[in-house]
Amino acid sequence: MRREEIFRALDLDDVEPGAYAGRWLDTGGERLEVHDPATETRIGAVTEATDADYEEVVAVAVDTFRQWRMVPAPERGQYVRRFGDELRRLKEPLGALVSLEMGKIKAEGEGEVQEMIDIADFAVGLSRQLYGLTMASERPRHRMYEQWHPLGPVGVITSFNFPVAVWSWNAMIAAVCGDTLVWKPSSKTPLTAVAVTKIAQRVMEGSGFEGVFGLVVGKGATVGDRLVNDRRLPLISATGSCGMGERVGTAVAKRLGRSLLELGGNNAIIVMDDADLDLVVRAALFAAVGTAGQRCTTLRRLFVQRGVADVVAKRLVDAYGQVRIGHPLDPDTLMGPLIDAAAVETFAAAVAIAQEQGGELLTGGRVLDGPGHFVEPTLIRMPPDAPILEVETFAPILYLVEFDTLEEAIAMNNGVSQGLSSAIFTESLRSAERFLSAEGSDCGIANVNIGTSGAEIGGAFGGEKATGGGREAGSDAWKAYMRRQTVTINWSGALPLAQGIEFG
Repeated sequence: MRREEIFRALDLDDVEPGAYAGRWLDTGGERLEVHDPATETRIGAVTEATDADYEEVVAVAVDTFRQWRMVPAPERGQYVRRFGDELRRLKEPLGALVSLEMGKIKAEGEGEVQEMIDIADFAVGLSRQLYGLTMASERPRHRMYEQWHPLGPVGVITSFNFPVAVWSWNAMIAAVCGDTLVWKPSSKTPLTAVAVTKIAQRVMEGSGFEGVFGLVVGKGATVGDRLVNDRRLPLISATGSCGMGERVGTAVAKRLGRSLLELGGNNAIIVMDDADLDLVVRAALFAAVGTAGQRCTTLRRLFVQRGVADVVAKRLVDAYGQVRIGHPLDPDTLMGPLIDAAAVETFAAAVAIAQEQGGELLTGGRVLDGPGHFVEPTLIRMPPDAPILEVETFAPILYLVEFDTLEEAIAMNNGVSQGLSSAIFTESLRSAERFLSAEGSDCGIANVNIGTSGAEIGGAFGGEKATGGGREAGSDAWKAYMRRQTVTINWSGALPLAQGIEFG
């Protein structure tokens, strides 16, 4: 689809306001110009929210919450169901906008919208399953149970690399839990946020709950700082770098709020000498090259047992040579551009540092001539003690390291500050179970015979250590968006105390 077709399908204007509070505000902030990272041409613009705009968005979120929390959860789920239906209808143009603005290929752009649809479906079912527990009381004729209540307005900060899917993980589940949302998207991808909010506007129009899905576009140093320090927002869900997460987590903790952090991931695959190498090459290629290496789950370190290291290296070099680089909306493209010029500079610096630290460049390593922020997917054979292995570079750089024993490989997997995603390729039950045991991978995600990226929404997504410890999407991640209440009812006519205490 061309830019004009995308804008028409999504009801976008050339310049859009960057604040929504149940209605679009006449924002008077600076104009944020958006460019296609593949061509560096202008796509459109969004006017940033002012302080007054921010105040109105949050005030409406707070006021709407008071009514929304009392709507029965299954009824809240019906709004989310309609949201999912609209996403189905607009999957192609919204996916194309993701590709145009962020740079991921067409299949991945539409895949991101499909992820939104899937989490909407999950949330609809969840709206009838917000279960508590019944506990046995030690006191006669007492009933004890727990229940879950809506938490409040939730601040959501998203990163450029998944400009809509990660918001939906939070928004769809928070909405059925009875919360309202204040969304601060990345300033690198504001148009997709405006487009999604327009879908929300149509879904909620005339309901009286138009303020459930709020939006505020602005710089992190202004809007972002206000958001994380705002006591009206009991939960801040933030996706970004480890450094950003430290700042957000500290600020939210200072006001005794909750933070749900999804941060960096210096992810690894361990390849044992009994592995199916066809699977290894396919999985490693997608995990390392997909989204041009700009996923938090991107494969960055490939630990290969010495007996198959040369074979794996050769097969990967051959596979990398077949990667078609180009505009993300071209259906033949397998890898699009990096997000901006700064990302290209970071890529080039990392390649140079890796070689200085003893790395052997096996393929790639070049910055491609413009226009566009294109680089080559890169494979570098590294010594195991190279400091660059501990650095997460948001680019398509894969470091290949040899090892002798599984214990050695697990130690290297765990020897970085992040702990998001990990995998092992092996035909050995013992090796797989060792990797999955308490003395194995220390990551929030551990896979066997699949890569590090492409998580399904049914499982809780998130990682440990510097990755932040947050969990989003499936399983019982919904509990982050609610408050637990323990209830005891005495129907005995007496007043026995717990622990057998006699008083008076």
